[in-house]
Order: sequence, then structure tokens, then C-alpha cells
Amino acid sequence: MLTQEQAEKAFPDEVVTKAVTRVVKVPGLDKPVALITIDNGFDHTRPSTFGPQSLVSLNAAFDAAVAADPAAIAVTGKPFIFAVGADLSGVEQIADRSLALDIAQTGHDVFRRFTESTIPTFAFVNGAVMGGGLELALSCHYRTLSDNTAAIALPEVFLGLFPGWGGTQLLPNLIGPDAAVTVIFENALSQNRMLKPKQAAELGITDVLLGSADYLEQSLLWLADVVNGRVTPARREIDRGAGWDAAVERAKAIVHGKTKGASPGAQKALELLELARGNDLDAGYAAETQALADVLMTDPLRAGLYSFNLVQKRARKPAGAPDKSLARKVGKVGIVGAGLMASQMALLFARQLKVPVVLTDIDQARVDKGVSYVHTEIDKLQGKGRLNPDAANRLKALVTGSLDKAAFADADFVIEAVFEELGVKQKVFAEVEEHVSAECVLATNTSSLSITDMAAGLKHPERVVGFHFFNPVAVMPLLEIVRAEKTDDATLATAFSVGKSLKKSSVLVKDAPAFVVNRLLTRFMGEVVKAIDEGTPFEVADKATEPLGLPMSPLVLLQLVGAPVALHVAETMHGAFPDRFGASPNMKKFVDAGKSSVYVWDAAGNQSVDPEVQALWEFGSVELTSEEVRRRVLEGVAEEIRIMLDEGVVAEAQDIDLCMILGGGWPFWLGGITPYLDREGISEKVNGKPFLAPGVASVPVA
Repeated sequence: MLTQEQAEKAFPDEVVTKAVTRVVKVPGLDKPVALITIDNGFDHTRPSTFGPQSLVSLNAAFDAAVAADPAAIAVTGKPFIFAVGADLSGVEQIADRSLALDIAQTGHDVFRRFTESTIPTFAFVNGAVMGGGLELALSCHYRTLSDNTAAIALPEVFLGLFPGWGGTQLLPNLIGPDAAVTVIFENALSQNRMLKPKQAAELGITDVLLGSADYLEQSLLWLADVVNGRVTPARREIDRGAGWDAAVERAKAIVHGKTKGASPGAQKALELLELARGNDLDAGYAAETQALADVLMTDPLRAGLYSFNLVQKRARKPAGAPDKSLARKVGKVGIVGAGLMASQMALLFARQLKVPVVLTDIDQARVDKGVSYVHTEIDKLQGKGRLNPDAANRLKALVTGSLDKAAFADADFVIEAVFEELGVKQKVFAEVEEHVSAECVLATNTSSLSITDMAAGLKHPERVVGFHFFNPVAVMPLLEIVRAEKTDDATLATAFSVGKSLKKSSVLVKDAPAFVVNRLLTRFMGEVVKAIDEGTPFEVADKATEPLGLPMSPLVLLQLVGAPVALHVAETMHGAFPDRFGASPNMKKFVDAGKSSVYVWDAAGNQSVDPEVQALWEFGSVELTSEEVRRRVLEGVAEEIRIMLDEGVVAEAQDIDLCMILGGGWPFWLGGITPYLDREGISEKVNGKPFLAPGVASVPVA
């Protein structure tokens, strides 16, 4: 275990979570309760974490608790927060495996004291609990949970890590292996899905769910009942045979489906889940410690931490955004178009901004359909208990439709979501400008067209801005905010303010064809399609990028995006950069034939190439291997990123990565994309230098 001096040297800048022990008298107990409170000294906006110094403090607090000769030892957190895991900020500085090993071992040594204590130990989980915080709670003999806890999770596999302070061993032996697979693998690899308190109780993670108003008092009274034998929390019988086998197989299927073997942390988690079957903490913890030190010293893990910092820090302070004081207030929103994308936007604006939203379209049937979609979705939210009847009715009243754009006269923000054709969008904005004030922001959800060209004929082109959502609107967190040549700071600041109110992560983008995500995905897809056109079989080209562990293969992505949309963007990019972006005649025939997928599936779910697609495609005579296709794709992407940075499309490579993570769903362990290109040597080969400095998203040199 690390000493205080060693801990300070390991993470000198650690925000220390101090553990303080106090003695509490509880009715019905002859002896007092030793209550340890963990608190980093900040409010709930900066959750408590565990770095080396924090672990040393917790260890000392446990010593003090034992010295009090209590009836029980309980640990709880500051208001609204229990603890959210290891302090990841210092991990980036670790260049020596021996230090990684010491930190891993210290966490086990301290937490295990709660498990092996002869005095009953309790975790009073009074708020957000994730990662190492949940592992501390699992290390205790008993757990209570506040019913208003906002976040419960083991998110490590999402980051490219694994629960390394007991989680892989304790959780399956508490709630069963299949339920543990849900928490450790399925939820983590589903964009870090959180558990709700009721779900945690149903799974058996907590022994009792208590109200938040007097949570601590109730927890202490429940503790007294347990100590006095009036309450005996149930413990599940664990199936260590066929049930465990099935759980491991399910975990393997999830990991393969989500990571394609590209995440070292996920692979280690699988090994440790199998090891937990024996319920031998000595063996399990020793394996966790060694595996944690190993994974901490890998570049994919450092790329995962880099991704985490981008999402948690850079996304909250967008590079290049104007001063927020310049933003204008938005009291009403207009949406031109009432199709699916527009209707999704209407629902989002109404729910988050709580202001009137008006949809327009070319005929009443379309308008009615759009408004009906929003109202139906609100009814679904009410049915799920996420809205009460009054709130649902208020939201419905906010969303209306009109055929007359004069309905936008008092709007402060109007966004168009009409057909992706420049002339159509120019006409729409010209019509809207006749009705709105000179300060009303005119936003476009275009995915590839020039905002500057769209604004060219307007009286006030300075108030036009790109506001590019990703589909589905409610789910995808990225918003590309595009500054055209004449967009002024007040318009841009308003766009960023609205984006924040919509709870989106906004990135400032220059007005360039297809912006960031669509430009890179089009180059990516274009290289795959080019290889197929030249003669590479569909399946070979489609599996070429599997080692990256992307959310889906290129041809499945094509189906999701929609072939007509993908073709339109590809043709736009070909027009802008014909030397780098192709326009495939085969793709044109594919779309004209009304095809939506290259593949068909039989009743058993087996995938094969659609014979009709195979027949319409004209192949060349050059057949590449998957490795050759992959190198070509990645070299094309590396070239495109360098050109985009040279053009100033975004401020830095970090913004490219942030966009690919939030807009493309690319995994954390890739770091978006540039760290992967760097560590594979592709950046150096194509551009002569890496995108990132050594030690950024990689293990620093000792």
C-alpha cells in the first residue's frame, strides 16, 4: 500500500477526497456507529473521486473507525454524491508500470478492509455512484441507496478499462453473473447507460431503497435493525455452472459485437468474469491488480482517457465560441419543414427550451402529420412515466403548425429542415426573412451544403448559421455549429447558447463541404466503395475496418444513413474535391433501383449479399485483401484530416476526435480517430508527422 508521501509524489495535483470519521449514537444500539464521510470539498458539480492520496485518507479513516470500537462502520458521501470512481486525471501522467501496480494494489488493500472487517460495514449510497465508488459500496457487507440517486454504473469498459478495484469479482458473486454482464458489459458498451435506483434494487445491488428526505436517518435505523438481527438482507444463490457459462457467452457476444476485439479493457473484463466463478478474492484481486497495471500502460486506454477528457471538458468549453454574453434570448422557435427530422427537432426544442415552437410546410397534411408526431411522442413519454399529465399537456400546447410563415413574425430562432438542395433552401430563407425581425437567427440543418451560399441573397446574411443535428436528434449529442463568411458573433453566440440549452455538445466548424463528421465518413465510405467497384468482394471490403471496433461496418452504416442521402453527400463532395472523393456509378444504380441494403437475411438471421445487388454492380478486376482495403481507408482519412486542419475547418485535431466520438459514435479507445492513426504509424506515413504530441492519448515515455 502506498504511504502518504508516495501518494503525494504519485499524483501531486490530485483533488483529494478526504475521509472523516465521526461517532454517531443510534437508537437501539449499545455501541455507537462509526460514520465515514468522503468529500472532496467541492459542491455536487465536482464529484468525489479516488486518487492515491484519497485512498490513503480513506484507509486512515477506517483505522479511526475501528479504534472507536463501534457496533458498525458506515461510509457515505457529500450531498448528492457518494463517489464516482478513480481519479483518472492523474493516470495520464503514469509512465511506469510499477506505479500503476502500486495504485491498483492500494485500491484493493483499502477497499478490502471493508469486506474483511469483523465489524459489520455498510455503504450509505446517498447519491451518484460509479466505477470505484460503486466498488467501494460493493466491498461493504450491506448497502442502502437513496431513491433519488442520479447515476449508478460501472462505466469502465466504455472507457477501454474494466472495474479494477473488486468490481469484476464482487458484483457477479452478489447479483449473479448474468445481471453482472448487464452492468459491466451491456450497459457500459451501450453509450454508458446508467441504472436507475429501482433497477439497482431489482438487480440486488442495494439491500434497501430509502427516501431521500431523511435518507441518513433511515439508513442508520435500518443499520441498527441489521446489527440487532431484526433484518437479514437476502442474498441470491449463484449458479456457478450452466448459468455462469451462459453469462460468459453473452458477455463475449456483446464484446465482439461492440468492440470486435479492439478494446484491451473489455477483453480483460471477460477473463476476470470467468475467474470470478471461483469466488476466490485472493486470486481474483491479484488478477485484477496485474490486469489493471497492464491495461493502464496501453495506448488504447490512454486514448480512452483522452476521449473522456474531450467529452467532459472540451465539449463544455467549445473552442472559438464567442462570449456567451452576446447571445440573444430565444422566446419562440420556428421550424420550416414538418418531416421526421423537423418533427424530432420540434420535440427537442419544446422539451428543453420550454418555448412555443411552430412548424410550417407546403400543405396542411404535412403540417398536421408533423404536429401529430410530436404529440404522439409526448404521449409516449407520459405513458413511460417521464412526464406527468400537466407537463404533457403544456408541451403539446407549445407545438403548433401553420401554412403561413407569418407565424414566425415574433420568432427569435428559425431553423430549416427541408430538402437538401441549395435553391430550395435559399428560397425558404428569402421567404422567412420577409416575416422575421432583423435579429432573428436563421439556422440551417444542412448536412453538406454551403451556408455562405445559402445566405448570399439575404438582406441580413450575418444572422445565418449552420446548426447541424445528427439522427436521431434526441439521442446523438453532437451539434456542428457552422460559421459562414458573414455570420456575426451575436448570431454565433445565440446558436451556442441554444445548443447548450438543448443539452448538446457543440463544436465550432468552418463553412466547408460536409463539415466534419459527414466529410470524414464520406471519405471513409468512399474508399470502401471504390475498393468494391475495383473488384473486391462486398464482404471482404465491409470487414476491412473490423479491427477498429467501430459501432457498425461501412455497409451497415450505409443502410442506417440511407443510400440516397449518402449518395447525395458523396456527389456534393465529388463536386468540391473530385481528386479525393469519387462518385460511384454503381452507387447511383443501387439508389435508382430502390435498394436500401447490400445484404439480405434469412429466417435464422444469417447475412448474405443480396443477389440483385450483386447482379447490378459492375466490378473491376482488382481484388484487394481486407488489410489492403483497411490501409487505403485509413490513409485516406488521415489525409483528409490533415487537409481539414490546414483549411481551419476546426481549431485542432481534438475537435475532429470530439466530433467523431459524439457524432459518429466512434469508440473511446480509438480516441476518436487521430490517436489510432498516430499509433498505427499512418499519420507519419501519410502526413510526415503525428496529429498529437507524444503522451497525449498515449503512454508517456518514462
